[in-house]
Amino acid sequence: MTFVVGESDTAAALGSGSLPVLATPRLLAWCEAATCAALEPALDDGRTSVGTRISLEHSAASPVGAEVIVTADPTHRDGRLHRFRVSGRHTDGKLVATGEVTRVVVDTDRFLARLG
Repeated sequence: MTFVVGESDTAAALGSGSLPVLATPRLLAWCEAATCAALEPALDDGRTSVGTRISLEHSAASPVGAEVIVTADPTHRDGRLHRFRVSGRHTDGKLVATGEVTRVVVDTDRFLARLG
């Protein structure tokens, strides 16, 4: 997935710092979006996935206007549990972030019923 850093994606806008560069929370959300997209084709109707564990190293700054390519590669599956290696790179190949996201497949209705 490719994202373009906008003003609303910056650390200053999200309150995770004061600089006009890509905020770590936004980068994390983009990594989660990539894992959702990677897992979506394998989900049966009425099923979704929820994030349960995240580890992310944000290693380089991305200014407003930068394009960030985020990938999610499956590394482990055990029943409903799916683990992905995630990374973000600028279009010139510069590494922005690496990490791991774990998601668990759940029945949507049963999951939401437990909240009530």
